[in-house]
Amino acid sequence: MGKLIEERSKGRHSLKMFPSSQLGQEKDTIEQTKLGAIDLNRVNMGPFNNIVPETVVPSMPFVFRSVEHMRKVMDGPVGDDILKAFEAHGFIGLAFYDSGARSFYNSKKPIKTVDDLKGMKIRVQQSDLFVDTMRALGANATPMPFGEVYTSLKTGVIDGAENNWPSYESTKHFEVAKFYSVNEHSMSPEVLVMSKRSWDALNAEDQAIIRTAAKDSVKVMRDLWDAREKSAREKVIAGGAQINTVDKVPFIDAMRPVYEKYLKDEKLRALLKRIQDTK
Repeated sequence: MGKLIEERSKGRHSLKMFPSSQLGQEKDTIEQTKLGAIDLNRVNMGPFNNIVPETVVPSMPFVFRSVEHMRKVMDGPVGDDILKAFEAHGFIGLAFYDSGARSFYNSKKPIKTVDDLKGMKIRVQQSDLFVDTMRALGANATPMPFGEVYTSLKTGVIDGAENNWPSYESTKHFEVAKFYSVNEHSMSPEVLVMSKRSWDALNAEDQAIIRTAAKDSVKVMRDLWDAREKSAREKVIAGGAQINTVDKVPFIDAMRPVYEKYLKDEKLRALLKRIQDTK
């Protein structure tokens, strides 16, 4: 995206990246972006759930039938409407990037049924939605910073966690939690936003350059992500991870109370129906 912006603006604009939480955790960087201290921010949907209500819907468990379904929804009118919703809260929504399909992994046994999760201590993001999702499945949800998961798995503080293939591999969690059960309960995308303060300081031509470069970067990101997922899966299998695929239907059925709690608003339920109706 930075390369495209630099080319199309003839060098007037460029991007400087700060990876690996250099500017703070997601909650901190969201606030800095709103204030204009950070111009652009790529963030998981979860931290936006209490800020932009529409982001709750694509964050719901099992809301997408497949990666292809998720991409079609987020690239289409539904995704555009969610991006527009950010503006009222001090952000300009630009594009959605993949965040992978999240599944369970643990140090005890393969998860084959909902009953297998009963009483297991599962690390989740510090998100009410993820906590309630785990509780609905009978697990003991344990919110914890991501950096503490490896040691907690190794020492038995937690039994397992849930994440995508690259995160499972790159953190070496597969060394201490060898059972990876593919249930893909979450495919919540990440969102790329710009500070409205920074956006309003640009002329219309530069705004168009940034918006188009963001959209054009999505395919590149996804190609890189798909290759990374394949590589990570091969590495963890070679490293001794045991993989099983889960029948999703009983897990989906268990989510009814979660949907009832988080989608009380009629507008959000209408958004959910539009996602479900997308072929």
